[in-house]
Amino acid sequence: MNRIDQRFAELKSAGRTGLIPFVTAGDPSPDHVVPLMHALVEAGADLIELGVPFSDPMADGPVIQHASERALAKGVGLAQILGWVGEFREKDKNTPIVLMGYLNPIEIHGYAKFADEAVAVGVDGVLLVDCPLEESATIKPLADAGLHRIFLAAPTTHDARLAALTREASGFLYYVSFAGVTGANRLDLAPVRARVAAIKALAPALPVAVGFGVRDAASAVAIAEFADAVVIGSALVEHLANSSPAAAVTAAVRDFLAPVRQALDARSARHAA
Repeated sequence: MNRIDQRFAELKSAGRTGLIPFVTAGDPSPDHVVPLMHALVEAGADLIELGVPFSDPMADGPVIQHASERALAKGVGLAQILGWVGEFREKDKNTPIVLMGYLNPIEIHGYAKFADEAVAVGVDGVLLVDCPLEESATIKPLADAGLHRIFLAAPTTHDARLAALTREASGFLYYVSFAGVTGANRLDLAPVRARVAAIKALAPALPVAVGFGVRDAASAVAIAEFADAVVIGSALVEHLANSSPAAAVTAAVRDFLAPVRQALDARSARHAA
């Protein structure tokens, strides 16, 4: 069983909401990536989304754009990121890792080559923002190798397409809480709740993670009322931006993420009582 499937099964059994932090690989420093990943887990991450820096991150707002620019300026590339995942796996065999980014770096690397190497080092899934469902054949080697393809759905996704996405998705479906880029400071819960309910009606067994607009413990707990997991990215990336050395990075992760984890667990405990 893929680690993503295993983790969501564990969360469901325990009545817990998953916490999925996003960080840009190589930011704030290439030297701190692996300690940062371990710190995320220690602070309560259930899965990790590791962003692959790209020069034209069209779905991302200024915070993650700048994080990508900083990482690229330091020479961070896909081969190095795969190496970091392998190093992380030396101590952590269980936390699922999803590489999130854009198609171009994988195309340059080579689809089959990337798939083989990603599985070998312990990557569990990919979320490729600019590779739509209709182009799935392009990245078939990734699915053939056992990598989950995480699809995005949004408020603008029409019903027929949503049904197609739920049929093809594996691991979980990432629901974008509003039409816009990452990092925007707005979150209207009523339409998000309704849309997640529609997804679950189509695919009851498919976990749904909600991201974009989740900035703190309060917004995470609000999303946890109806989602299987919450994704928190831009607020965390911004918090980490100027952290150095490794000890400061670890402390920054703990200070930001641990309160979110604690709030989610407190909510689960209230519902279980």
